[in-house]
Amino acid sequence: MWKYVPFAFKNSLRNKRRTILTIASISISLFLLGMLVAVYHAFYYREAPPEQALRLVVRHRVSLTFPLPEYYEQRIRQIQGVREVCPVSWFGGIYIDRRPEHFFARFSADPERIFLVHSEFKIAPEQLKAFQSERTAAAVGKSLADKLNLKLGQKITIKGDIYPVDVELTIRALFESDVKGSDYVMYFHRKYLEESLAAARRGTVGTFGVLADSPESIPRIAREIDEMFHNSDSQTKTESEQAFQLSFLSMLGNVKLFLLSICGAVVFTILLVSGNTMAMSVRERIKEIGVLKTLGFTTSQVLLMVIAESVIIALAGGMLGCGLASGVCLLLSGAQLPFMPLGLPMPPVVLTISLAVAFAIVFFSSVVPALNASRVPITEALRHIG
Repeated sequence: MWKYVPFAFKNSLRNKRRTILTIASISISLFLLGMLVAVYHAFYYREAPPEQALRLVVRHRVSLTFPLPEYYEQRIRQIQGVREVCPVSWFGGIYIDRRPEHFFARFSADPERIFLVHSEFKIAPEQLKAFQSERTAAAVGKSLADKLNLKLGQKITIKGDIYPVDVELTIRALFESDVKGSDYVMYFHRKYLEESLAAARRGTVGTFGVLADSPESIPRIAREIDEMFHNSDSQTKTESEQAFQLSFLSMLGNVKLFLLSICGAVVFTILLVSGNTMAMSVRERIKEIGVLKTLGFTTSQVLLMVIAESVIIALAGGMLGCGLASGVCLLLSGAQLPFMPLGLPMPPVVLTISLAVAFAIVFFSSVVPALNASRVPITEALRHIG
């Protein structure tokens, strides 16, 4: 049967303009589908790094805007399986101006524990000591430092917005991570922030980062923390770090349904384009099919040749679209994107899904017209005026 593939390929080029437009339509649709599936995979199916799989985030049950009492830290430490606890508060603020290129994560944290909880961060011992010993010191991720051209010893000022204070910091440490882009963050001393605030605003924490002894302990620790503070004025919600990050995404609405709806629309578009193209192509070729059958070609051979033509077009458009999607994802792999601090990768499974969808849609959209044409009696096929 493979000897008929060149014949099917030549048939696909008989109307070059229509073939090119069809390939272009499929490739654009597959590009959009590939990007959407990549985004969906990055949000909901990306595997957490081993270090992140051991971390929990404890926040206020109602909202992140409500702080937690700092004494919760000592009570959380008493739970079996908890290796380390670090209080962390989002400072926000303004660095230079409000332009997006000057925005980055800024946290006040316990300098003695932040790099114990985030063990994936690599920092030189002498820089870590300098960061811990100076109250106004800051530790900056290398990715962030490279982008903003920040150097050791440089003084920076962050203007407060959530907190009504400006913090003047000196960069004493640079850290990096094997996970690309995860070090796009800055930490400074929580006590420095506390001392700058009015007495009424002291003694509270935004969240607690909890390091567990094993992945198996995670569900139990989360449950025990929330039960411990169930009857307090500030109830907690404890979740994995990955789930905590996805909670920000949920603020935009039902993103999962939105992405799946667009994917469905793209698939439907591919189906319409391919179905219309194959119907027109087969209708024009009914007389030729009659000639082939008079030469001894069987119904199954004619059917397979027509389907092979559609598959060739689908693969050409699918490979082009997936190639474009892979190129764009490669460009974005190291970018700092909203809700995707690690960029947008293109896993092989996403390419496989996109190509499989293209192949299946074009295959099934060509079966009906090809089957109908192959069953036309020879006498009717030869009398057909296309």
